[in-house]
Amino acid sequence: MYERSSVGELADTLRRELDRYSPGGKLPSSRSLVERFRVSPVTVSRALAQLVAEGLVVTRPGAGAFRAPPRAARTPAGDTSWQEVALSADGVGDLVPRTVDASGVTVSLAAPPPGVVEFNGGYLHPSLQPERALSAALARAGRRPGAWGRPPLEGLPELREWFARGIGGAVTAAEVLVTAGGQSALTTALRAVAPPGAPVLVESPTYPGMLAIARSAGLRPVPVPVDADGVRPALLADAFRATGARVFVCQPLFQNPTGAVLAPDRRGEVLRIAREAGAFVVEDDYVRRLVHEDAGQLPRPLAADDPDGVVVHVGSLTKATSPSFRVSALAARGPVLERLRAIQVVDTFFVPRPLQEAALELVGSPAWPRHLRALAAELKGRRDAMTTALRLDLPELAVPHVPSGGYHLWVRLPDGTDEAALTAAALRAGVAVTPGRPYFSAEPPAGHVRLSFAAVAGTGEITEGVRRLRTACDEVLPGNRSASGIRST
Repeated sequence: MYERSSVGELADTLRRELDRYSPGGKLPSSRSLVERFRVSPVTVSRALAQLVAEGLVVTRPGAGAFRAPPRAARTPAGDTSWQEVALSADGVGDLVPRTVDASGVTVSLAAPPPGVVEFNGGYLHPSLQPERALSAALARAGRRPGAWGRPPLEGLPELREWFARGIGGAVTAAEVLVTAGGQSALTTALRAVAPPGAPVLVESPTYPGMLAIARSAGLRPVPVPVDADGVRPALLADAFRATGARVFVCQPLFQNPTGAVLAPDRRGEVLRIAREAGAFVVEDDYVRRLVHEDAGQLPRPLAADDPDGVVVHVGSLTKATSPSFRVSALAARGPVLERLRAIQVVDTFFVPRPLQEAALELVGSPAWPRHLRALAAELKGRRDAMTTALRLDLPELAVPHVPSGGYHLWVRLPDGTDEAALTAAALRAGVAVTPGRPYFSAEPPAGHVRLSFAAVAGTGEITEGVRRLRTACDEVLPGNRSASGIRST
């Protein structure tokens, strides 16, 4: 049983038992709850905190937990229908109406019900996160002199230097801004380089969170197809000419969702095409630290080979650590850097200093390279377990590319498959998968699902998840089972 499901189940039980106590009545001690339910003290603490947040329980330091007094009668809800007109009128003059649709993002953020295999997760399972190293880093960071003071607006110099070294080339600390997570950095970057109503070129398929950012800013995503070697330069050039776009957003390394790596002969072409179009390339280098053990030498970020300020680089620590460790960086050169800095200051002021200090403590500790080595081996093992299970149990699902980095597989469904029906059937069978439709900014060429192998407990759960997916496919897939198979590129 996962910790989060234990917390929810214990909170449900305690909530049902509250009627045994009068208002102000004392609940059993934390120690007795630990012994009765055979859970950890942390689980008890979190379950009680959930009931406190709901107003059902109050805690008193040194005294224990008590049933809260009855709540006052709730004021009847007012009429909020006027907001529909106000929010719609807000975009009347926009060339491209702003739409805030988070559904493509929340599908990988929402926790599935207890007992469901989480193939839809976008982050590492707790067993893969460096929790001890993070806790130690936070503790040491809190004791650093000035750790609770205001940091420089651009970020701590030492952390900016660390990010700059990771990018390489001629990038310096002066060209780096510390930001609060990759999603925030992408939002800042798009606001800096594209005015409302403008087209923005995106890979197809691409990360739904980036599409949501663009649409919420009133931008118009224009798809450029990718293949096993990344974005296709000829089509990129055509798209720049046809749209007059001034920005292209891409993930050259282990692209989400396809896992493709931009081929060496295409890297210079992409930069040249963007430069000739007078356009920026926003490089989302989101999983550089989720390389697999068999990956070999990784290509440098595009920003390392860019002397002309074409690339706005986004890098992050979050994917390799914890979804709550939201420390990332923006790197750029030229006038755009000042615009990026100004937008970040207006939006968030700065990233909290204790978090930046903890990042420095973490990446400077011996635990950091050990974690990355262990993670590389574990991710390879999980990837191989999933590809093997799919090949044996679901040969009609095609995996055109088996990546050597990242945390998921991009799976093509047989022609005629109802993607939404399969997703729903999979959940009924006890496995959560991510539908492919949100990854396309226009009509998709085929049905897909994305299967994460990093958000589950281990290889045994991967095998069980594929078995459950087999049940869902038997219910939904059209026609007979043709073995299209898995092939590695």
